[in-house]
Amino acid sequence: MFDIGFSELLVIAIVALVVLGPERLPKAARFAGLWVRRARNQWDSVKQELERELHAEDIKRQMQDVRRSMQDTENELRASGEAARRQAQDLDAHGRLLADEVRSSAETPETGGASTGHAPAAADGDDAAAAGGVEPSPPEPAKPSADAEGNR
Repeated sequence: MFDIGFSELLVIAIVALVVLGPERLPKAARFAGLWVRRARNQWDSVKQELERELHAEDIKRQMQDVRRSMQDTENELRASGEAARRQAQDLDAHGRLLADEVRSSAETPETGGASTGHAPAAADGDDAAAAGGVEPSPPEPAKPSADAEGNR
């Protein structure tokens, strides 16, 4: 700050001793020390207040960043949840269609070839995998016709 060495301080002390005299010099030194102390305390107070304000602004900025990050994460989670829900509905609808197809094919008799009482097997095994691993339930046993029940 100030570039004052020992020799300059010694010159100032000798001039003060000559101007003020030995009687008033101690009082003047105490008075000067008091003002220097007050100036330092005031400077430290201003410095601490600035540091507190900067720290508070930094904390506010960090909180805003965290809040933004949380909102982004929430939006991503909502979007992925919505996509998963849509996919589950699509799989459910596809599974219902496959079940309806299996039921309708089980109710209609096969034409040609020996009948085993079961629905015809799928051409390739990928249909069950495409349906999300849902295997169709076995067909219901054939119900006897009204003629067969009347003859008993």
